[in-house]
Amino acid sequence: MIPADFLPPALGPQRTFALVAGVERYEISHRWNLRGPARDALRFAQWLTGPAQVPPGNLRLLLSPLDDPDALDWPDSPAMADLRAAYRPATEENVKAALLDELPQCDGDLLWIFWAGHGYLGPRQELMLPCADARPSQIRHLNLDSALRWWRTDLVKHRSFPLQAALVDSCRVDAPRDARINFGSTDYGGGSTVPGRRQFRLYASREGEAAQNDAERGAGRFTEALLTELGPRSLRESVSGLPAAARSIHRTFQDLRERGEGWQLPQFLVDRDWDACSFLDDDPTAPAPPGAARLDQQAWDGLGELFEGHELPRCAYEAYAWAFKAAGCTTPVGGGLPGDGLLEVVQDLDERQGGRGGMPPAVAFVRFLADRAAAAGDAVWAGRLVDWVHTTRERLALPVLPPPPPPARTTVVHVGLEPPPDGAPGFRARMWLSGERTEQIWESEGAPVRLDAVREELLRQLALVGAAPADGGGAGPRTPGGVDRIEFHVPYELLDTDFDQWPVPRGPAGRHRALGLLHQVVVRCPQERADTRAEWRTSWHWLCTRGGRHAEAVRVVQEAEITDALGMELAERPAPACVLAHTTAAPHAGLLEAVLEGGVPVAVWRRGGGAPEPPLLDLLAPAGPDGRPDPGALDVLALPARVREVRRAAAGAAGAAGAAAGGQRAAQQPAGEDQLVLLWDDPDDIPGFRSLA
Repeated sequence: MIPADFLPPALGPQRTFALVAGVERYEISHRWNLRGPARDALRFAQWLTGPAQVPPGNLRLLLSPLDDPDALDWPDSPAMADLRAAYRPATEENVKAALLDELPQCDGDLLWIFWAGHGYLGPRQELMLPCADARPSQIRHLNLDSALRWWRTDLVKHRSFPLQAALVDSCRVDAPRDARINFGSTDYGGGSTVPGRRQFRLYASREGEAAQNDAERGAGRFTEALLTELGPRSLRESVSGLPAAARSIHRTFQDLRERGEGWQLPQFLVDRDWDACSFLDDDPTAPAPPGAARLDQQAWDGLGELFEGHELPRCAYEAYAWAFKAAGCTTPVGGGLPGDGLLEVVQDLDERQGGRGGMPPAVAFVRFLADRAAAAGDAVWAGRLVDWVHTTRERLALPVLPPPPPPARTTVVHVGLEPPPDGAPGFRARMWLSGERTEQIWESEGAPVRLDAVREELLRQLALVGAAPADGGGAGPRTPGGVDRIEFHVPYELLDTDFDQWPVPRGPAGRHRALGLLHQVVVRCPQERADTRAEWRTSWHWLCTRGGRHAEAVRVVQEAEITDALGMELAERPAPACVLAHTTAAPHAGLLEAVLEGGVPVAVWRRGGGAPEPPLLDLLAPAGPDGRPDPGALDVLALPARVREVRRAAAGAAGAAGAAAGGQRAAQQPAGEDQLVLLWDDPDDIPGFRSLA
């Protein structure tokens, strides 16, 4: 039983809503039909409108029975009579309309989702519930896991539906591998996760197991046991008692299993309780581990003053992730920040409370911000943040907080190229060295220079960057660790130039290596961002505040998608922040125009076009649970290093092939992976942005 203060004070029948679905008939084949789910849905709706006293107008009832709907055993009550007149078939269109359009607009405290019918697990172990209009060419379905993720985001009213319960009487077996049966890919997306929403899931079977249905009685075994537990309970009693009811059902099914009664052989599984904790393997009576202290009102008052007028800084996600580590607990799996403001992030951290060490993650978060503000030269704000941390620690008797890690240092050589104003051949060129500080290290003088001259000067500067002074004096090399990345700031026409293939002397006997194998090499085009600077900066900031990873951060653009409207489409939202081009034509045929017009800061393509084999996503993104590349796991902020890894792997494969061929090169041209071009426009790091003219 959960404590009474867990429930919203206003929770009652009027603020309770439900989607109730029972699917017996499927268009795909008569072999899919089964008897019982429609009756189960009616019985659950009867409990909602009966003992729970939920108004029938708060229910969305979807039924696709085997027989004529009028032949169903409709309970005799005014509420069920209203539902009899209002129910709809359980098609995908009706399911999405009810669950993703109508119910989210309601103002409630509790959402029930009851589903009875077939159920299958997709490649990523997501529960797919086929709808009545499922056909072989397209198994229209509800992706329950995706829908529940959607319901935890700010696409649902921020303070609505803090409690959500999904009760599913279906199998959870792997989807058929028949090529004629196509479930496709269904993901409803979502916004930012709203902290404080709690979800409870009850499934009739474990992963890989079938749920049993009594066709003669027209009832699912799970629904039968569930309604027995709910019985005459009121709404508030049923909600607070759901974990206890689940444990009781589990014990009943376990006893039947041990007695060898065949139809109960699949063990009932309860997924998680209201606190998202497994209560089947743990002792529910054991005391909860002590949590960390929470912020008091004085701390919140201080933060309100400190954060006023301050947007999320670039380091916000780093601070968020480190706060969990400092508090002794694990960073949330989903990635990204829980809100768009500093107070929202701290609220999320305070609600999580942290580990057993006693340090609130919120305090660690502010400490990290103070450290980075000081490093960025904002000594006033940094001092105020440090004072808040000090006084809060003393007042709440918090333990010592370890210092945050220093910011990662990346040494970058920026190479700026601009055509001369008179249209003469060649380029005006300038180079900067950016590390602990930024300094100009070279500028062309007099007549414009050719790219060959720029390459020779770049090689000379790279040799000087890590070299000790010739006379033995001074403080040593300017960058002891060498150059990490080379960024070419170029006019639009040079974006596809093979800078990464420039030969660099390496080793004995005049050996050369490609520049892109030794350093991270990217191209930039900041001069073309003038008209979409706001979209460009917004997209980059969105990416940074999500730690570089997000399900919507990366978009693969196919040939057919490159139209005159693509740039405007990309500019509509901060996501995507990265475009992977699967195009056969050269990128100047429209792709790069759309990327720059849309304010997208990152893009990857193959130089000169050509069929994208293997696909760029396969090259760059880690594999998901199903073995396929997962765009949401691709760290866009780490792409410069990742692209260099791909280039090195291609060079190694080519070398191995050459050795196998008797020392001859396997191919005259570099491998396709060597031809990757990475557009990397960080709007916060553009030294000397003024024109070279």
